[in-house]
Amino acid sequence: MFCRRHIYPCKKRGLDVGKTKRGKGTKLMAVADRSGLPVAVHVASASPHEVRLTEETLKRKHVNKSPEKLVADKAYDSDPLDQCLKAKGIELIAPHKENRIKPATQDGRCLRRYKRRWKIERLFAWLQNYRRIVVRYEYHSQNYLAFVQLGCIVILLKQYL
Repeated sequence: MFCRRHIYPCKKRGLDVGKTKRGKGTKLMAVADRSGLPVAVHVASASPHEVRLTEETLKRKHVNKSPEKLVADKAYDSDPLDQCLKAKGIELIAPHKENRIKPATQDGRCLRRYKRRWKIERLFAWLQNYRRIVVRYEYHSQNYLAFVQLGCIVILLKQYL
């Protein structure tokens, strides 16, 4: 049986944690499967753009198989990212920005899958049920990542039990 896997990355603006003693904040990047269940999570500084954090987030996935399609928002409209993901066999589905100067690289047919991006938002809503994740009390980012991963484990256990 052939099953296509769709992965939905997202940087949730509501989960950006404010200024800390170590920097200007934290960005929580997550990847979800077609059911909205967590596949990968990554914690990084709030300074770099999401495009630069995409590859690192995909490296931290919990499953062995790589996704075939990556559905993302307008912030991921980057030709270098698209080429990098194509070299790995992943198709990037992201609408073009309105101020794009270069010609369009995709038509509207593949953007029909963009409607399912709400599933990553649902994952972040599930993560916001845990106060320790929404409000970052930890000084070290490794400790914060551990609590985020623990929240993802609880979400997975609720789904399968």
